[in-house]
Amino acid sequence: MHDSHFAIIGGGISGLACARALIRHGHQVHLFEKSRGPGGRLASRRAPSATFDLGAQYFTARSPEFQRELETWQQANVIAAWPRSLWVCDNGEWQCKQDDQIRWVGTPRMSALTRHLSQDLDLHTQCRIEHLHREESIWWLQDDQGFRHGPFGQVILAIPAPQAQPLLTPHSLVLAKACQRIEMSPCWTAYALFETPLPALETPAPQWQAAFMNGGPLRFVTRNDSKPGRGGQGESLSLLATSEWSQAHLERDANWVATQLLEAFAERYPAPLPDAQLVNAHRWRFSQPLIGTETRPGTKAEPSGKTDRQDFQTDPCGLALCGDGMSTGRVENAWLSGHHLGNHLSTCMETTV
Repeated sequence: MHDSHFAIIGGGISGLACARALIRHGHQVHLFEKSRGPGGRLASRRAPSATFDLGAQYFTARSPEFQRELETWQQANVIAAWPRSLWVCDNGEWQCKQDDQIRWVGTPRMSALTRHLSQDLDLHTQCRIEHLHREESIWWLQDDQGFRHGPFGQVILAIPAPQAQPLLTPHSLVLAKACQRIEMSPCWTAYALFETPLPALETPAPQWQAAFMNGGPLRFVTRNDSKPGRGGQGESLSLLATSEWSQAHLERDANWVATQLLEAFAERYPAPLPDAQLVNAHRWRFSQPLIGTETRPGTKAEPSGKTDRQDFQTDPCGLALCGDGMSTGRVENAWLSGHHLGNHLSTCMETTV
């Protein structure tokens, strides 16, 4: 019976999509996540009077397959369109960004989406898998407390490539090399909660909700309180640094990083910022895959999501790899990668029965 049992390491959007695809085909799935809950880079942090999105601030849908999935999320009331007022700040000059792209967020917070997708899953949280063991055709997982989990017929790694590589190297040279080819960039995200609302900008950016930042350490800033379902919370910002700045200051203290990024935003904001009652930062050591030359949002057309790279990879020994690192790093690509892998493995099993 172990042949129909799947283990998935990583509870981000890719791992959750893979799990749901496998379950739809009637398979048993155990999902292992090192954090307190699922979400990956769709993570949120809750303060007494505010919620901050720490990773992806929105996502888009370009493929018909993902658009159909979004319809089910809309029906479940876990996503909504946002922002309505998007701007670009180019070296202090604010301009409205106008395009036809619909952007989506989880509601009432980004992590609500992944918690919705994790419903009814056999989810093991705060469980960091450190070793894989194979006994004939059976896989066992060993966590950081020394406990063994299994048996499993297939193990899927839906975690950043640098974290997957040491798990795969003793067992699959093909997948380990696939991880080695994926370079991941870091990202610092600062967040701030203010005692009073930001001063209104009659010009140049009235009622702004989010802004791409060109020039300097910041690349994107959002007003969390403007997101759907958060109208009653205090004024708060999420401030995402560029990968270059994040790499240069990767090991700095979080408080120092938060102060630097907030000061960088204050230099660009046309009015004085109110006092902040909470300022901190979160480091994503492995934020996005580097696909060629990084495109800074707001300076050129945003990527279409099209890629001729395979968005998952398998090994006949019973290991598989998926995630946004196999493609362009967008939320849509992460979901497609896991969804495609789950369907592929189910089809392979059906053809061998």
